[in-house]
Amino acid sequence: MAEQHRPHRRPTAEAPDGFAAALRSAVRGEADFGPTARALTTMDASNYRRVPLGVLAPRDADDIAAALTVCQEYGVPVVPRGGGTSIAGQATGTGLVLDLTRHLRSILALDPAARTATVQPGVILDDLRAAAAPHGLTFGPDPSTHSRCTLGGMIGNNSCGAHSVAWGTTADNVRALSVVRYGGEALRLEQGRAVGPHGVRELIGAHLALLRTGYPDLPRRISGYALDALLPEHPGGPDPVRAFCGSEGTLAVVTEATVRLVEAPRARALAVLGYADESAAAEAAPGLLPYRPLTVEGMAADLVREPAGLLPRGAAWLFVETGGATPAEARAHAERILRAADAVDGTVVTDPAGQRALWRIREDASGTATRMPDGTEAWPGWEDCAVPPARLGPYLRDFRALLAQHGLRGTPYGHFGDGCIHVRIDFDLLTPAGVSRFRAFSEELADLVVAHGGSLSGEHGDGQARAELLPRMYGDELVGLFGRFKDLWDPDGGLNPGMLARPVPLDTNLRFDVLPGPGRPVDVEFGYPQDGGDFAGAVRRCVGVAKCRTETAPGAGVMCPSYRVTGEEAHSTRGRARLLHEMLAGEVITDGWRSTEVRDALDLCLSCKGCRSDCPVGVDMATYKAEFLHHHYRGRLRPAAHYALGRLPRWLRLAAPFARPLNALARIRPLAALAKRLAGITPERTIPELATETYSRWLRGRHGKGTHILSAGRVVQLWADTFTEHLSPQVGRAVVRVLEEATGRTVLPPPSGVCCGLTYVSTGQLDAARVVMRRTLDRIGLLPGHPLVVLEPSCAATLRTDLPELLPDDPRAHELASSVRTLAQYLEEYAPDWTPPRLDRPAVGQTHCHQHAVLGDAAERRLRERMGLTGELSGGCCGLAGNFGFEKGHWEVSVACAEEQLLPAVRGSEPGAEVLADGFSCRTQLDQLAGRRARHLAEVIAEGLDREEGGGR
Repeated sequence: MAEQHRPHRRPTAEAPDGFAAALRSAVRGEADFGPTARALTTMDASNYRRVPLGVLAPRDADDIAAALTVCQEYGVPVVPRGGGTSIAGQATGTGLVLDLTRHLRSILALDPAARTATVQPGVILDDLRAAAAPHGLTFGPDPSTHSRCTLGGMIGNNSCGAHSVAWGTTADNVRALSVVRYGGEALRLEQGRAVGPHGVRELIGAHLALLRTGYPDLPRRISGYALDALLPEHPGGPDPVRAFCGSEGTLAVVTEATVRLVEAPRARALAVLGYADESAAAEAAPGLLPYRPLTVEGMAADLVREPAGLLPRGAAWLFVETGGATPAEARAHAERILRAADAVDGTVVTDPAGQRALWRIREDASGTATRMPDGTEAWPGWEDCAVPPARLGPYLRDFRALLAQHGLRGTPYGHFGDGCIHVRIDFDLLTPAGVSRFRAFSEELADLVVAHGGSLSGEHGDGQARAELLPRMYGDELVGLFGRFKDLWDPDGGLNPGMLARPVPLDTNLRFDVLPGPGRPVDVEFGYPQDGGDFAGAVRRCVGVAKCRTETAPGAGVMCPSYRVTGEEAHSTRGRARLLHEMLAGEVITDGWRSTEVRDALDLCLSCKGCRSDCPVGVDMATYKAEFLHHHYRGRLRPAAHYALGRLPRWLRLAAPFARPLNALARIRPLAALAKRLAGITPERTIPELATETYSRWLRGRHGKGTHILSAGRVVQLWADTFTEHLSPQVGRAVVRVLEEATGRTVLPPPSGVCCGLTYVSTGQLDAARVVMRRTLDRIGLLPGHPLVVLEPSCAATLRTDLPELLPDDPRAHELASSVRTLAQYLEEYAPDWTPPRLDRPAVGQTHCHQHAVLGDAAERRLRERMGLTGELSGGCCGLAGNFGFEKGHWEVSVACAEEQLLPAVRGSEPGAEVLADGFSCRTQLDQLAGRRARHLAEVIAEGLDREEGGGR
């Protein structure tokens, strides 16, 4: 019996009846049409937002073909999505989003002899580079998002990166592609073979003159379809692979790619050249290309918010990387460039750590440039225009003049050696007048780029941001040819409609349209001083560059521990920010502060504050979580752990007189199990033992020591945090020993009943937190000119940030926040000539995530170095994170976070290594998971002092 024919339908933005069921029955991958999945994929890293019908994570190429068949039958459009870091809007869509990152991320083959690799589209670039590295190879193109962008996304956008002057664009490095068209037909693309679907060869043959003359000649021409690659005289014959690269998911979906690998230099050096201004740097860049550098990157001083010590004199800089078989060869190459460059100043950096510090400034620019120095928001849209390198200097002068003409500001930087400039501009995209100016500027800038012989896109593609303006660059006839080429590949128009061919207008679908506007502030509890008190402005901080989606980030960084464990977008900082955005929009997530979707995503946020420092734009998800929990549970019953752990300081004060019997009861397993169940504590956890003598009781029992010299000012104010007071008073005793030895000052007994409010904040009990904080301000009695030494990093961070942000109108809160010091910071300020005991042994352990994010650990590093404690402490998060690791349902994630860096480092440490952890949570995690006793740095110093006194030195 012949199969019944169902006519194909033109794609629509609404899910037809039966579509979801038909899709699920046709594929093995996960299809999700729920609000969370849809909300997470409404945006990429652009200014645009489109709401999809659902998300499919296909398991293989057959799934992709089956999905595209079903979508054609039901008329549902499709957009393939990798890391979601596209800056022009092309990774958003109104139909079915194909999430190619969940399953299709295998390196299928790697041939060192042929210098090729065959990969699935979801392979992360850094994973490919890591696999190639043992063979001395790498993949040449390297966007700044290399730790999270995918090969499929790079092919779709024809991505480039800093090393394109040496190794070209993605199109230069792809050898073959397997793709699936809308409707399910599979094709294989290779150079010199079939040029694509039926009719493409004839289309090219009929327009040879237009294709031979219609394209500008420049290294970074990314805009439009590269139809000139299909000309018969193209080297090696027509190249459908090159023509496909940069098609932004509008022609077919990549299922497999064979890519070229290049030899990676064994050693690298970095020549940093200073110039009087960015135009001078831009004009100097082409003259360095004959020296065959690996990179020629440029940036001006207005991008460098905190100047690195390695930057030479100047107001703009070129970063020129060189390679060699040996460090000496790489350095010699860089020094030749330094001598040849007509620079104001320059230096050669060979130290890998120094090079990383400089490159970090450049790589984070896509985020840091989203805020002007005065805090004003800046946006993409004209992120990556490219002109011939020889024209870059004049173009930049004209570009700056056009900005001034429109009353706009921007911070150009980028690939000066290729004539490609990135910039974020302080467009007002919140008001109709601002959007109108955005359009007018875009049109005039397109004309300026074309006048300089350039391309509207030099790296990130056209998407929605620029495709409408392609006729200004190519003319109507060639752009019309783009549409006919698209139709031959996708006659139903189902693949990423609105991009490249027949684009939607550049000033529609703006993601800001759905947020509360300037006249409708959201009623919130925190002050959000960096965002003018506007919670919507705080949520807008996330621009989608997705640094938080880095899954393997050993080193000092913290963000984002839950994502690195689960790999789920909802558990990344970006994912949570997207959900909050959609909560404020009210279209996909409709329950506002009562949203269970937002609550569930935030449930695995450890409130580590890592994003506050590690996110290039300073998203502070710990604060947003506390804000959300406050509103979500207002007037409602909370989880048991909020009452037990969120109000821990109160319970510990009440329990202090009964510490001994309570400890004994906690050792009776049935009673402990019952207590944990009632308190919402996970059964795997051991209840910490209470101190039988609190820190403050011990200090007051020192026979009134120090009170006679109070008037002389020779005192130290030491914060008695809840953890030191009731759970680890030995840390407090050690600090008293160290401070009195190092400074000759006496530590004052703490006032009773003070608390930073940490546990109330982390559980979103913000009304109670304010009561606690105000009581503390009433009682603390800060002595003028005397800093406050805080031992527990999480409490120090709370006093430094949450206190003034919850009590923004109380000057005492700001005074207290500015007085906070860690032990090491205090010793540097008030005992700079003191010599700590020399220990000379290796150290492992954890830099507390709150210390990393808020306080910094530079003073601690210097103190450890002076003590002879060698080695780096782990970054990341220990996984306990205050109440998080104790709460029911968090055990697996808590353990996995510890296994990411901390536990392997401790297990692999040398015999006799000192295990350091200044945070009570970190010490508890190590004790309960590794059976290792970690100590606060103060305890180690005090032990060293005792040994010196005993003659053990």
